[in-house]
Amino acid sequence: MTTNDTQLGTPEPARPQGPKAPGAKRDRATEGRGRRADQNRRRPAPRPDPQPGTTARPEASRPEPGATALTWAKRPSTPSLTTPRPHPAPPPDTQPDTEPATPTAQPETDTAATTAQPETDTAATTAQPETDTAATTAQPETDTAATAPGRHTEPSPNPSPNPRATTATRGANAPTGATAIPHPPSSPAITSDAPERRPRAIPWLALVALGYALVQFVLVVPAFAHALGWDEAVYVSQYDPRVPAAFFSAPRSRGTSFLTAPFIAVTPSVPVLRIALTLLSSAALYTAFRVWRPVVGARTTAVAALLFAGLWITQISGPQAMPNLWVAFGSVAATGWFLRAVIRREPRANRWLAGCVAVTALFRAPDAVWLALPLIATALFRGRRTLPYLVGGLATGLAQWVAEAYIRFGSLQERLHVSSATEGDMGLHLNFDHAWSSLNGPLLCRPCTATLDSPGLTLWWLALPVLAAAALAYAVRERRLLATALPVAVAAALAVPYLLMIDYSAPRFLLPAYALLALPVASLVTRLTSRRALILVGLIVAAQFASQSTVLTEVTAATAATNQRYRAAADSLRALGLRPPCLVSGPRALPIAYDAGCASAQIDGNNVSTTAAGILGRAAKVPTAVLTAKGQRPPHYARDWTPYPLHHTRGWTAWLAPAVPQGP
Repeated sequence: MTTNDTQLGTPEPARPQGPKAPGAKRDRATEGRGRRADQNRRRPAPRPDPQPGTTARPEASRPEPGATALTWAKRPSTPSLTTPRPHPAPPPDTQPDTEPATPTAQPETDTAATTAQPETDTAATTAQPETDTAATTAQPETDTAATAPGRHTEPSPNPSPNPRATTATRGANAPTGATAIPHPPSSPAITSDAPERRPRAIPWLALVALGYALVQFVLVVPAFAHALGWDEAVYVSQYDPRVPAAFFSAPRSRGTSFLTAPFIAVTPSVPVLRIALTLLSSAALYTAFRVWRPVVGARTTAVAALLFAGLWITQISGPQAMPNLWVAFGSVAATGWFLRAVIRREPRANRWLAGCVAVTALFRAPDAVWLALPLIATALFRGRRTLPYLVGGLATGLAQWVAEAYIRFGSLQERLHVSSATEGDMGLHLNFDHAWSSLNGPLLCRPCTATLDSPGLTLWWLALPVLAAAALAYAVRERRLLATALPVAVAAALAVPYLLMIDYSAPRFLLPAYALLALPVASLVTRLTSRRALILVGLIVAAQFASQSTVLTEVTAATAATNQRYRAAADSLRALGLRPPCLVSGPRALPIAYDAGCASAQIDGNNVSTTAAGILGRAAKVPTAVLTAKGQRPPHYARDWTPYPLHHTRGWTAWLAPAVPQGP
C-alpha cells in the first residue's frame, strides 16, 4: 500500500488517530462509539491499514521511508474537538483487553511513549494515570518529549537541558519490541513541582531597633526605675489623677504628657512607665527610618538608624519622658515623606507628611516651625502640591498650643514673650561653646559652668559637618542632591535655636539634628566598596560605640543618683507628716513634690508660679515645706519655720511651716 505524501506533510484537520498496539482487539461497542465520535469531525479519519490480528493503522500515521522519529515528532498538531474524558489507568501488572477508539479523550497527556502502549506508558511509570512521569517530573499533565506516530503536538518554547537522559530513560523503560523515540530539542526542561523561593533579606533595620531596646533595658531602665527627673515630673504630672499638676511653663508643649497619660492613668509605677517608653521609642526608631527605605535604600536606612541609636544621648532619652527624642523621630519621618511625595509622587505621602508635622508640633511647637521652614521653601520650587499638607499639618499641630496661649496668657504674642523670658531672653547668642561643653553631660547645663571631660570622646561632633559636606559633594556628582541636601538643611534649621539663640545647653537639644545628619553620613558608608575601607570604617564605628557606652554609663549613674535623692527627700517629707494635700517650694521642689504627692510652687527662677504671699496663704491651710541645699538659708518668709534635715540627700533641709490648726 502506498503512502500518502500529502497527509504526511500537512496536519489533518480531523482528530489525529493514535497508533494501535499489535494484537489489540476492537469490539463492536468500541467501534460504534468510534463511529459516532467520528461523525463530529469535518472529515473522516483515514482508514486504517489492516494487519493480522489487529485494527488497521491509518496511512497518515506511518512515517514515510527515511523520515526520522525526531522529524515526525515535530509535526504540528490539530486540537481535539471532543471534550476530554478522564480514563483510569490500568493496573501496572495487567494489560487492557480493549482500547477506546477515541484517544482524543485525553488531549493533554502522553498516551504512549512507544507504539506498543495504549493510553498510558505502564512500563515507564507505575500507578500514574494519564501521564508519563518517567520522562519528566515537572509536567504532570503533558509530555511533549515523546509522541507516538499519529499524535501531533506543538513544540514547547523551552528546550530540554538534557534530552539524551530523557530518551535513554524512555528506551530503558519501554517494553520489548517498542521503539524509543528520541527527545526533541523543544521539549520542556526537567524542573521541580516546588515553587522557586528567593532567600529572605536580613531585616537589618528591625535588628537595629531591637538592639536599641536591649541597650535601654540593660543600661538605662534599671538605673531610672525608681524616680522621675525634673522635667519628667512636669510632663507626667499634667494628667496624673493622683497628684496636682506641676507648673507648665510657656515654652513647653503637651505632646509628652499626652504620650504618658494612658500609662500613668493605669498605674503610678515608674518602672512600668520606663518599660512602655522603651518599647515605644524602639518602635518609633524603626518606623521613622523605615520611611526612608524607598528613597535611599535598605542598607543606608539601617546604617543611619544604627549611627543615631549608638549615641549615648539617644539611648538615655528612650525611656525618659522628654520631648526631644520624639521631635527627632517626627522630623526624620516628615522629611522622608516629603521626599517620597516630591520624588516618587506617592499619593499617600502627602497625608503622612501632614500627620508627622502635626505630631512634631504637639511635642515641641517651636521646633515644628523650624522643621517646616526648609520644607516649605523647598516645596515652593519643587513639589508645590505638598504646600497645603505642610501648612495644614503645622496648623493642626499648633492649634492646641495657640489655644492654650489665649487661655492662659491672654494672647499668642504674650506667650511668645513669656517663652523668650523663660529661655533667657532669646536672641543672638553663639552657644557653640556650651554645646561642646555639655556633649558628655550633664543632662542640663544651666547655668553652663561645666567643663568638658575626655575631649577625645567628642571628635564625632566635630566630624559631623565635614561628613555632611562630603555627602553633599557625592550627591552633586551623582545628581541626587535633593535626597541629601534636604535632611542637611532641615538639621541645620532645627539646630539654629539651640546653637544661636539661647545661652545654655543640653545634649538632648540637638537630637533632631543628629538623627537627620545620620542619613547622609550613612550614605557615605554604604558607597564604600573597598574591603580595606570598610574594615577601617567598621573599626571607627566600633570605637565610637565604645566611647558612647562609656559616657552613657557615667551620665546614667550621675542622673540616677540625683533622682534617688529626690525620692529620698520625698520619703523624708512623708515621715515628717507631710501628706496630701500639701505644698512644697524651693529650688528642687518640683520632682520632690511629685514623689510626695504634693503640689509645688516657685517664687523665683524659670518656673515662677506664685508669690511669697501666695505661699503663706497656702501654708495657713495645708502642710507646707520649703527646701534648701546644704549651707543655704531659707527665704525671708520662712525664717521662723522649723528645719529638718533630709536623710540621704547630701545636706538638703526642709523648713516646715507651723502646724495648721485643726477645725472643730
